[in-house]
Amino acid sequence: MQRRTFLQSSLVAVLSSVCLAAEQGRKPRILLRSSWQVVNIGDIAHTPGVLALIEKHIPEAEVILWASSDLSDEVAAMEHHRFPKLKIVKGRIGSDGKASNAELGDAVAWADFLLHGSGPSLVAANDVAAWVKHTGKPFGVYGITYGSFWDADRKELLSQAKFVYFRDSVSLEYAKRQGVTCPIMEFGPDGAFACDLRDDDRAEAFLRAHGLEEGKFLCCLSRLRYSPYWTIPSKKRKFDPERHAYNEKLKEHDHAALREAIIAVVRETPLKVLLCPEDMTQMAVGKEMFLDRLPDDVKRRVVWRENFWLTDEALSTYVRSAGLFGSEMHSPIMAVGNGIPAIVCRFKEQTSKGFMWRDIGLGDWLFDLDQPDDDKKIVPAVLDLAAHPTAAKERVAKARAFVEQRQRDTMGELKRSVAAQ
Repeated sequence: MQRRTFLQSSLVAVLSSVCLAAEQGRKPRILLRSSWQVVNIGDIAHTPGVLALIEKHIPEAEVILWASSDLSDEVAAMEHHRFPKLKIVKGRIGSDGKASNAELGDAVAWADFLLHGSGPSLVAANDVAAWVKHTGKPFGVYGITYGSFWDADRKELLSQAKFVYFRDSVSLEYAKRQGVTCPIMEFGPDGAFACDLRDDDRAEAFLRAHGLEEGKFLCCLSRLRYSPYWTIPSKKRKFDPERHAYNEKLKEHDHAALREAIIAVVRETPLKVLLCPEDMTQMAVGKEMFLDRLPDDVKRRVVWRENFWLTDEALSTYVRSAGLFGSEMHSPIMAVGNGIPAIVCRFKEQTSKGFMWRDIGLGDWLFDLDQPDDDKKIVPAVLDLAAHPTAAKERVAKARAFVEQRQRDTMGELKRSVAAQ
């Protein structure tokens, strides 16, 4: 009865779907549930990455993006520039099985398969559960971290998936220990590895304006333990005094080794350093913890990016750099996915996602800021990357080849799962 109720809200779409399903050779239809927030270029990158993978490996498929409510017109325009035919819907499925708008209702009725995109957890668990309950159609999960407090009650839901790909082996092992019984559970790279958005004109203009030459600068990214989203008006978050105090307590510790790496690069190599953000809160962090605390002789060869950017301009900048280092994750993911070396620093508040660097063969470029011994290894690693670019590129090529093989395998499974419908 619940499924019937849902279908009644999209009668026209249902009739169309039924008729077309009877035709020989109808294209497979995928509803991609992705696009979590737009204040972070990494969260943006998940979606075009998975879209690019489907385009490459299942070119016959049709895809509709089911995006979260805060997808902005600016980000949607960027995605449409790369994927001109992409249709985007928003909304929720209610407890009565009805979609909150006709466009979503039509998309749900139209689709053969729901694919939950990459993210820090089963982000859209409620939407996936509604899909299962009210449509009975299959779903899969592509490249998530699992094991945070968000995932406490997700075992039964994940067990109903056709496949679940975890973006780090720690998450995979946790799901196994928890008793998730999905028939296919494997390591599957974060979708952002495949992101190929570009805004070359804007990137080149910025580099020219700041005296940065292709291949002659490193990008450095940093972050606080908890992103202070209360400083972003659009997030409408209340000031969190406990998290703020925790950030203040650890911020010098978390930036000291990276700051020393910046100094070492400038003084011991011909490279410059670009301080750049992954989310909207990090321009201020980079200025306070890096730029303002650098010696004058170093500061002259360090560029601070004052304004936020979108994923396309960021990636066009990264591919013109000699490499990345810092305590963010998705800029390195996008860099390695495009052949650029990247060193990652992590801490426990970032969940287990950083361990994917070990999974893809770059464990020597992963440093844990919660481990005292790792601090001492960061400067030598950054200098080695800067001094031996050919060797660094060769390491990245091996990691990238492994990632691309897993992308082929995982997309093959998606193709089989959709075709079975």
